[in-house]
Amino acid sequence: MTARITVLGAGFGGMELSTILSESLGNEVQVTLIDKSDAFVFGYSKLDLMFGHTTLDAVRLPYRNFVKPGVRLLHESVTAIDPTTRRVTTDIGTHDCDYLVVALGAGYDLAATPGLEGANEFYSLAGANLLRQILPGFAKGHAVIGVCGAPYKCPPAPSECALMLHDLLAARGVRDQCDITMVLPLSSPVPPSPDTSRALIAAFAERDIKFMPNRRIASVDPGRRVATLDDGSELPYDLFLGVPKHRAPAVVEASGMALDGWVPVNPRTLETRFPNVYAVGDIANTGTPKAGVFAEGAAKAVATSLVSRIRGEGEGSLYSGAGTCYIEFGAGRIGRVDVDFFSGPKPTGTYHEPNVALRADKELFGASRRARWFGL
Repeated sequence: MTARITVLGAGFGGMELSTILSESLGNEVQVTLIDKSDAFVFGYSKLDLMFGHTTLDAVRLPYRNFVKPGVRLLHESVTAIDPTTRRVTTDIGTHDCDYLVVALGAGYDLAATPGLEGANEFYSLAGANLLRQILPGFAKGHAVIGVCGAPYKCPPAPSECALMLHDLLAARGVRDQCDITMVLPLSSPVPPSPDTSRALIAAFAERDIKFMPNRRIASVDPGRRVATLDDGSELPYDLFLGVPKHRAPAVVEASGMALDGWVPVNPRTLETRFPNVYAVGDIANTGTPKAGVFAEGAAKAVATSLVSRIRGEGEGSLYSGAGTCYIEFGAGRIGRVDVDFFSGPKPTGTYHEPNVALRADKELFGASRRARWFGL
């Protein structure tokens, strides 16, 4: 009997998982991949879009180009999940399966931060595209880059935003008329790698960017143009660039799978407490960062486990908890940090100093995934 696997979410985790299952099992398996969107966008593309380095059409990769033997990709919205029976309900119909993988990612809870819905955020595609139109009009005043809660996707992104904003204003000759402040609810920009954090903090100092660690944006008043921090202090602004509080999608919380906002899993196998139900990527509480490369690594572990179980060939591989992140340092230079969460007694991060040559590595990272998933 052909095994039925339903994968919810066509991000890094969902697409890599489906690709491996197709490569390994082909038509021996029936994979149903479901996503409410009609296109995929790399997370790092949002900063390029926001700062005018690309266009919305250029960063969208239509799912119609994701074609794999044994996989059908459905453009549907998930409305209910029953992890006990492994039945998924969408706006179109229902899907039953033998194995369920939830890879719906982290959602943005703008309502959790009063006033944020009336301000600007750059983590959604729509928010980044709107700021692409707003930023050219900012030439004087105080810009605040504020994170409203942790954990959040792509930990280096707020730092990248600050450095790229500096470059934009400097190129336009108005940097001396603008102040930049970054508010972060972490002790450092990249906690697993002290060397990376020190390099970013030094880059802030060189560019006269004020860094406020261990602080969270508690509310925003767009009328007064004031952000209130979690200690009650106020931060006036002329331009606010927010990172919304993240949460599991409401449909996952309603399913009973989530605990304290995220889905608990065995961090090495990605198994949930429900038999034959897995969670991968940003939605899973693995202790690793919420970033595409880590979702991809988790998907590889789940894929090998499913292949082994379906073929009765023993155990699959474990999730390594390791990944590489590229960091925009400005002036065309890219840094890199290789992070490992599971090999030793505590997470470690190996820092590679920024240079222009690493840009080719970052571009290859994107190009290789486009080719693998979309044949482009």
